[in-house]
Amino acid sequence: MKEFFMDISVIIVNWNTRDLLLNCIRSVYQTVQGIALEIWVVDNGSTDGSQEAVKAAFPKVKLIENTQNRGFAAANNQALKQMTGRYALLLNSDASLTEGAAQQLLAFMESTPTAGMACGQLLNPDGSRQNSIANFPTLLTLISNETLLRIVFPEKFPSKRRNYPGPIPIESGIGACLMIRKTAMDAVGIFDEAYFFFFEETDWAYRMRLAKWGIYFVPSARIIHAQGKSAGNSVASRILFYRSRYIYLKKWHPKSYPPMVVILFMRLLANAVLSLLGSGLTLGLAPRLLDKTLVYFQLIAWHFKGCP
Repeated sequence: MKEFFMDISVIIVNWNTRDLLLNCIRSVYQTVQGIALEIWVVDNGSTDGSQEAVKAAFPKVKLIENTQNRGFAAANNQALKQMTGRYALLLNSDASLTEGAAQQLLAFMESTPTAGMACGQLLNPDGSRQNSIANFPTLLTLISNETLLRIVFPEKFPSKRRNYPGPIPIESGIGACLMIRKTAMDAVGIFDEAYFFFFEETDWAYRMRLAKWGIYFVPSARIIHAQGKSAGNSVASRILFYRSRYIYLKKWHPKSYPPMVVILFMRLLANAVLSLLGSGLTLGLAPRLLDKTLVYFQLIAWHFKGCP
C-alpha cells in the first residue's frame, strides 16, 4: 500500500491565467492551516509567463511544465499520478479559497468514509452564490429548462436557490473546487482523457456513484470563483463543451444517444433563431446579444461539418 506523506495535494491546472493562478496559490497558503499539504501546478504550455511567475513567487510549488495545452483531464492526471496526499483538492486557477474552506471539506471527508468526492459553495466575487451542484445529463434535463427543474423538483435538483444547513448528497459537483479521496480514485480510476475540457468531473462522479462512493455538497466550505475566466466564452470553448457533452452521452447512454443529439441540436437551432430575432429587433445595437447570435450560428456550422 502506498504511503501518504500529505493530508491534501492541491492540484491547479493553468493555461495563460498568470495573475489568477498566483492569487489562487496565495489563497491556499493564506487559508489552509494545520494541514500537511503540497501544491501541484500543471501548466499547459502558457505563453504569459505563468511558469516563471510561479517559480519566483512560490518556489515550493511542484510545477509540471507541458509544452502544449493537454486539456484539463490529462493535465490533472499528471499530478494525480504523482500526488502523495490522502486527498486531492482540485482548484481552477480562477478560484480562491476562503478561510477554513479546505478544513471544512477535509473534516467532512474524514467523518464520512463512504464519501468519494465533495464540493463546496462557489461564490461570485461579490459574494453572491453560484450553482455548485450538477445533475447527470438525462433526457429529462435535455428537454427541460434546468432552472425550472430546480424550482419544481428542489430535492432532485438542488441549487443555489436553497439554503442547506449541512452537507447533502448530490449527483455531481462543479469542477472549480473538488476534494477527492485517494482510495476512491484507486478504485474507479482517474480522469477519462477522452474529455479535453468540460464533463470530465461529471464522468468521474458517475463512475464513483456506480462504485457506491458518495458525492456530497458541503455548503460551509466557501470558494470565490471568477466564473469563466479559465475556460473563456469563445466559440472554441462552446465547441469543447458540446464535444465533451456528446462524449459523455455516447459513453453512458448509447441507446438513447441519437435522440439526445437531435434534441440538443433542435434546442441550438431554436436559440439561434430567437437570438437572431432579438438582434434584429435591437437593430444589432446590443453587442452581447449579437455576439451570442454569431456563436450560435458558428456552433450550427460546426454540427453540419460533422462535429470535428
